[in-house]
Amino acid sequence: MDRAPGVSVRLRLALSYAGFLMVAGALLLAAVWLFLLRYVPERALLISSDDPPHGVFPVRSGLLRAFAPSAAAVLVFLLVFGLLGGWILAGRMLAPLDRITDATRRATDGSLSHRVRLPGRKDEFRELADAFDTMLARIETHVAEQQRFVANASHELRTPLAISKALLDVARTDPGRDTGELVDRLHAVNTRAIDLTEALLLLSRAEQRSFTREPVDLSLVAEEATETLLPLAEKHGVTVETGGDIAPTSGSQALLLQLTTNLVHNAVVHNLPEQGAVWVSTGVRPRTVVLTVENTGEKLAPQLVSTLTEPFRRGTERIRTDHAGVGLGLAIVRTITHAHDGTLTLTPRAAGGLRITVELPAAAPADLH
Repeated sequence: MDRAPGVSVRLRLALSYAGFLMVAGALLLAAVWLFLLRYVPERALLISSDDPPHGVFPVRSGLLRAFAPSAAAVLVFLLVFGLLGGWILAGRMLAPLDRITDATRRATDGSLSHRVRLPGRKDEFRELADAFDTMLARIETHVAEQQRFVANASHELRTPLAISKALLDVARTDPGRDTGELVDRLHAVNTRAIDLTEALLLLSRAEQRSFTREPVDLSLVAEEATETLLPLAEKHGVTVETGGDIAPTSGSQALLLQLTTNLVHNAVVHNLPEQGAVWVSTGVRPRTVVLTVENTGEKLAPQLVSTLTEPFRRGTERIRTDHAGVGLGLAIVRTITHAHDGTLTLTPRAAGGLRITVELPAAAPADLH
């Protein structure tokens, strides 16, 4: 924003210090002046013990004549001292702001790695510098995530398009090739591209929080998601058990259903090859409601689990080739959870598999009706 040149804060502070010092000095000199007028007699009789009186001499007028130029000199000194001292003190007080301003300019130019790191004990300037450093760290992390996301999304979208182009080139150069096989492969590639695009749109919608909040019962959402995925669970030989309490919250019915569906789908397809199990439950805490999805499976390292919610990050040892997905399932879950002011926790089970907990702000049960 363009602004007209103005007086610097340092100069204004120096003038304020000097003005305050001048006012204090003037008040003190005025008090001395009033004291002289009230308590010093107009004339005084000089008396000696040996000699007769020497006469009456004017006292007050002489003191006032001597006091006036001295008072003026003191005020001039206070003015100069106030301006000089105020300029120095203001510079020392505003020095931290110069470092913060420099860091802000660097951030504006794209250097997000620079930090203020203001030394010294805690005060208002240090709190501001620490808050600014924290903000820069979060922005740097977010920008890095977005750059990785864009790169990964571009790669994921490019793959099906490149495959489609290759298939079409083969069909063009080999007219006698079986078109049925070609159509089936193109259909599969196109379906994957559509699924990825829809997942990206859903992720963007959740990040922008462009949805209307309404009362939602997580237990009903869990039942609906489970019923939808029962055929998939039966195909993989996985048993699904649901249970829990009524869990009222507030948010988007569609997004919370997508969240739950992603969790259950993830638990089904990333499971044991035989006799796997999935447990879906809901619960109520003092101020929150909880959705928990657990599944059996191979033992997972905590380092791997901590990265599973990143976009396009897959635990390769947990993926089956027929249901690898687009790599956005848990990323969408995390984004929807944060958009609903909730927390997402991933914990590896000691016996193998994963426990995922979504905790959302609770709503009054009456709000569901």
